[in-house]
Amino acid sequence: MPEAAEVEAAGEFVMAVGLLTLELHIADARSLKDKRQILRSLKDRLRGKFNVAVAELDFHGVWQSSTVGVVTLSNAEQHVEESLQHVLAEAQRILGPVLVDHSVDLL
Repeated sequence: MPEAAEVEAAGEFVMAVGLLTLELHIADARSLKDKRQILRSLKDRLRGKFNVAVAELDFHGVWQSSTVGVVTLSNAEQHVEESLQHVLAEAQRILGPVLVDHSVDLL
């Protein structure tokens, strides 16, 4: 894959897309309503603070588990990585032990 500077010099548009996947285990959730309240709060806070797209990706009908995806894009790969690291830090602060795993992928 060509370097971003080479592609830009050739007159093509470069876009870096990053996906942060958060695996959650919400032990205190006793219903889907409890789970949705936690997810809604997380999504609203991340969207408001970082201008990212946030959605539940898996375990829609399960009370205590969820997979949440966070997506951002930029013309600079480094900016995407840094942004997702900041989002991850905020998610860890908000969720604490509810966040059991995560991954960051550049697409």
